[in-house]
Amino acid sequence: GAGKLPRSTPEAEGVSSAGILAFLEAVRQRKHELHSLMVVRHGRVVAEGWWSPYGPEFNHGLYSLSKSFTSTAVGFAVAEGKLRVDDRVVSFFPHDLPQPVSEHLAALRVKDLLTMSVGNAKEPTWPMVEHDNWVKAFLAWPIEHPPGTTFMYNSAATYMLSAIVQQVTGQKAIDYLEPRLFAPLGIRGATWETCPRGINVGGWGLSVQTEALAKVGELYRQKGAWQGRQLLPAQWVEEATTFKIQQPAPAKPSRPNDQNDWLQGYCYQFWRCRHNAFRGDGAFGQYMIVMPEQAAVVAITAEVSDMQGELDLVWKHLLPAMKPQPLPRDAHSQAELRQTLGSLALTPPSGQHTSALAGRISGKTFTLDSNDLGFRTACFAFRDGGCTFTLRNSQAEYPIACGLERWQRGETALPGTPPRLISGGAPPAGTKSKVAASGAWKDSNTFEMLLR
Repeated sequence: GAGKLPRSTPEAEGVSSAGILAFLEAVRQRKHELHSLMVVRHGRVVAEGWWSPYGPEFNHGLYSLSKSFTSTAVGFAVAEGKLRVDDRVVSFFPHDLPQPVSEHLAALRVKDLLTMSVGNAKEPTWPMVEHDNWVKAFLAWPIEHPPGTTFMYNSAATYMLSAIVQQVTGQKAIDYLEPRLFAPLGIRGATWETCPRGINVGGWGLSVQTEALAKVGELYRQKGAWQGRQLLPAQWVEEATTFKIQQPAPAKPSRPNDQNDWLQGYCYQFWRCRHNAFRGDGAFGQYMIVMPEQAAVVAITAEVSDMQGELDLVWKHLLPAMKPQPLPRDAHSQAELRQTLGSLALTPPSGQHTSALAGRISGKTFTLDSNDLGFRTACFAFRDGGCTFTLRNSQAEYPIACGLERWQRGETALPGTPPRLISGGAPPAGTKSKVAASGAWKDSNTFEMLLR
């Protein structure tokens, strides 16, 4: 079962290459920063591309798209009789309960965690992660509304699902998923952040390759079947991806409600979309979109601010590109699409490669004023085609190799990398992250670096 999804051409699977090209052109014109795209039709990859310095071999942070994987772990645990969605949350954590247990907390079910309808009036995630015992902090947080009645997006609720999976299986969610999901689908090298007590954070913090998203989307499109084996019960997939609760409409809607992909209903850590599709999604435009009517899956990693705008382009260009029958081979568009997908790149900073100042400062150590990050010195070493930038704190030095007007890939344990939305679950100090760096002289006294 390992290895890659099969590959095909767009037209052979009834997809217009010109339509995919139109999508890529619209992304470029709207300046959406995509990092990767994979389009799957009938289980075959018909288009795939990575915007350099991103690439197929690298994991990408999923943010809240992690939640759909936590939901999947719950599905396996339910299938194996380890829990039921109607089980009370308090039943799993007798030692972490507040005194007294409120009526609403006592009523809270696993299902209410899955559907983001805990009943909290305020989102508990940010206060929760300041504690050592996140389970205890969550259970102590007030529940104003009866569980199951009110949708409110709640990343802490997903952490609780991960904690419940670990409680009933004795394994972290990522380890529990390994033989059940990752190994059968040939997904390797996934990483997932943990809370201070060693539980996967659930609601965020999972990193996988783009193809892993395409495969898991395809597993869901096939109602839990994979290469002739039923991994996840079809009945669970149906339950997990269908409408469960309506999200409240915003006070000042930016568009009609029926055109808003965040108001089509919430499932078990999946969102309903327009066009009878469903998706897992994460901050800054991480998407695993399943389109059952089109027998298609679209996987995207990105760093965009307008997530609805990004989805709009999927509906405007990719959806109508999918036809019921195979299309005649379009050699011209196919060649152009191959060329376009093969040369995708994010532009590095532009400017001069050198400056009179470069020679004077190269290799010198600069002492920094006291700062929140605790860095004490900085040094720039300029050489042909590159610069090594080194920050030092009381613990260590952190060199980063930087290309000039080109991406230089490397790794760094620089504190604060990669940047994080939620402080909790950060890997231990000294953990290395992959980084790509590029720089240029903007003027004779200004050297600008961009790290990814």
